[in-house]
Amino acid sequence: MTDTPEIPATPVNSTPPTPVNPAPPAPPAPPAPRALSEAPHSSPAPAPAVAQPVPHYESSATPPTPPTNSAPAKDGSSFRRNRPVLLVAALAVGALVGGAAGGGIVLALTDGNGGSSVGAVTSPANITVNNPDDATTVTAVAATASPSVVTISATSSDAGGTGSGVVLSPDGYVLTNTHVVTLDGATGDAAIKVQTNDGRLYSAAIVGTDPISDLAVIKIEGVTDLQPAKFADSSKLNVGDTAIAIGAPLGLSGTVTDGIVSAINRSITIASSAAPTDPEATAPDSSAPDDNLFEFGFPGQEQDSQAAPTASSSTISLAVIQTDAAINPGNSGGALLNADGEVIGINVAIASAGGTSAASQSGSIGVGFAIPANLAERVAKEIIDNGAATHGLLGASISDVTEDAAQADSDTVGASIQETTPGGAAAAAGLVSGDVITGINGIPVTGKTDLTAQVRALAGGAKATITYVRNGESSTVDVTLGTLS
Repeated sequence: MTDTPEIPATPVNSTPPTPVNPAPPAPPAPPAPRALSEAPHSSPAPAPAVAQPVPHYESSATPPTPPTNSAPAKDGSSFRRNRPVLLVAALAVGALVGGAAGGGIVLALTDGNGGSSVGAVTSPANITVNNPDDATTVTAVAATASPSVVTISATSSDAGGTGSGVVLSPDGYVLTNTHVVTLDGATGDAAIKVQTNDGRLYSAAIVGTDPISDLAVIKIEGVTDLQPAKFADSSKLNVGDTAIAIGAPLGLSGTVTDGIVSAINRSITIASSAAPTDPEATAPDSSAPDDNLFEFGFPGQEQDSQAAPTASSSTISLAVIQTDAAINPGNSGGALLNADGEVIGINVAIASAGGTSAASQSGSIGVGFAIPANLAERVAKEIIDNGAATHGLLGASISDVTEDAAQADSDTVGASIQETTPGGAAAAAGLVSGDVITGINGIPVTGKTDLTAQVRALAGGAKATITYVRNGESSTVDVTLGTLS
């Protein structure tokens, strides 16, 4: 079957934690947003690794109180919970190719002449509020949420990269992107180092990865005092809500940028070397690659942003939040937060306007993408509990209406069913070839990328309400999804 998108590891052996610097005082405890249950512990599982822009959350009425210089709370709070305008560009994913040197991070940037400029970057101290009376919402969020965001370095024998992560529990579970810890699928046994907001450096092991959502969980050993992030209900986001990104763009730990939620229920397609390459692994909800396929881009590497997946890569469709908060390579896996300091998304990719060279991947152009908090929470818990996450399967081959000759005279926008799998979810619900799916769970579907992304965002076995058009008449049907294998 085919729900195709558009736009453009094995456990790592952990070494004993090695604190680099003593932990200085951290900012005050965060405001009290609603929390989730603590992620249960489970044994590590093998780890195996994300976007083209296509074209709600309610901001809290009361912003967090500006912090004072009190000590941070270190108790065990648990983690909770159409085709785009043509951008001839690659997605610059948030992992920065580089390396680590001692307590600082070595970063390589491509200069205007195509050369490489390298320098050592040290981490900033904890955020200090010099004038609490004039502190803004962004200041308060930065002070309270920064301790819950870490910088991640992954290195193999011939490659390295840095990204960001979000703390899930006091004892060291951290959520990040699969492409960060696997170097976009290049390795399953990278050496993982984590630098906390207060400058401590630890080794970490991969608990599990989920290439379909580009999410992964790692575990820092020997810690008990990390500050877990609070997660918001991302289904309540509104366009225009405050969006604050915290991460390590270009290896610059603790960087804070802000903007708004630019769009919700966006769907993007990404080429990923960590995604399944066996056609049966993505069938039946996938179809031929789209013309506007985007890829992950790493600074300093030439790539063809419009190239189809190779033998060593596949594609994934992601349902994402779009934001204009500046997100750059290195932000991947970091937090996108609301005005209450709650995580609304996990930053994953950006769109870059330019050509196919590394020089074109200059950074944020105000079009960034984050995996919604609700999906990130679900996947993280399933990885920690079971070592792997599940994803829905509709059991139908689909295409955009504009690609279906049988729909040439149709004025309906949606995903056209080409065929259904006998015994699959679509067939069991009575859907047939020629039906055009226009919505799922109240979310509009404008094409195959939207449908694939929304189905994959749901767990295997989940129930969904499908809106479809047959012979000019719109109807709805409840479907129990299968499980993608």
